Amino acid sequence: MSYTIENVNDCTKKFIFNFDKVDLSSQIKQALLAKQQNSNLKGFRKGKAPLEMVQQLFGPQIENDALYRFISEQFYEAIQKEKVRAVGYPQFGNTKYEAGKTVAFEATVEIFPEVTLKDYSKLTFKKDSTEVSAEDFETLKKNYLSSKAEVVEVADAKAALAHGHFAVFNFEGEIADGSKPENMKASDYMLEIGSGQFIPGFEEGMIGMKKGEKKDVKVTFPAEYHEESLRNAPVTFHVELLEIKQKNFPELNDELAKEFGFESAADFETKNKSRMALQKKREVTQKLHQEILEKLISENTFDVPSALVEDQKEAVRADLKNTLKGQGFNDQMIELYFERWSSDVEQKALFQVRSGLILDHLAKKYNVEATDADLDVKIGEMVEQSGMKKDEIESFYKNNANVKNNLMYAIREEKTFASLIKDMKVS
Repeated sequence: MSYTIENVNDCTKKFIFNFDKVDLSSQIKQALLAKQQNSNLKGFRKGKAPLEMVQQLFGPQIENDALYRFISEQFYEAIQKEKVRAVGYPQFGNTKYEAGKTVAFEATVEIFPEVTLKDYSKLTFKKDSTEVSAEDFETLKKNYLSSKAEVVEVADAKAALAHGHFAVFNFEGEIADGSKPENMKASDYMLEIGSGQFIPGFEEGMIGMKKGEKKDVKVTFPAEYHEESLRNAPVTFHVELLEIKQKNFPELNDELAKEFGFESAADFETKNKSRMALQKKREVTQKLHQEILEKLISENTFDVPSALVEDQKEAVRADLKNTLKGQGFNDQMIELYFERWSSDVEQKALFQVRSGLILDHLAKKYNVEATDADLDVKIGEMVEQSGMKKDEIESFYKNNANVKNNLMYAIREEKTFASLIKDMKVS
């Protein structure tokens, strides 16, 4: 064996190679002949330049390429022999080469760590209820009927503004120096209380106001607010409530239900309650899975490959970027967001990498694999949950290799959790 191995840490190994006699002359000569046949040198027809000239022009580069191929081949043979699961590309260094004699070099590579978990059989978790309440169903029904609802003034003059009401009001903002910017004032402005359209704390500050009442609402602008001068700035809004309005929803009848794509009002209730139950079950399960992972990660420390973390950071940033763009952030605002919350992005990526390594370890322990039969079951659940046609969902997941692989990975995780939970105390 022409190498030794040093363990840098739990997920990094250094291979140290030493070859007493290495003759690369035959490889170099073959490469020179190939280069001669393909060379177009001035004064010679293609492939007819003297070998000595090709050697003079390209020899050092060809020799260097031959050495690199030799180094790469030796390294990859070694990791296959040692059954090392490498992450990313190796870093080569300390290369020493004497033509026709010796070659020495080092290759440092990150590897998947060997994950071992402490006994988790005594860990206890509480799973939330999956019951869908009448209130939950009424909220969903109102979401459907919202486009058919009529916004009218609340008849009771003594009514207090509450969550779900629409406030019609005048407002004027005053910053710390006493000035009142033009872009902080409006008249007859209508706002749905609880919609989250205004600065955090503003809508909450208006709750309880009555028609005709005036009030000062004090808020602090968010640290990531798009206008730099207002970040973390305290502002007082002088508010006058002119009207309180509310939505009057029509009764859900068969005719309206058909407009929403259902056969009848009864069909609307049956299908939506079924879908809500599936959604609630999924949310409760995801919450339990998150709590389990947080506990396992907190109790089991191990090194993780930096290459995996860096790749995951890019994935987290890409997801966040799409989310922020959907919320109206421009490129400059997004960059400022990432600058401020870079540590959060790194922590999230690190958590996801640790989670993936732990779940992979557990999947192997429980001999879990995702099968095509599991995929068909999952597609059936999607059909029931979304109301979409089965052939549309099948086409989407089965005709795109990357999309299918991601779903199969998620199925494998779900099955792993199912096996894991049986060995825990979950009430």
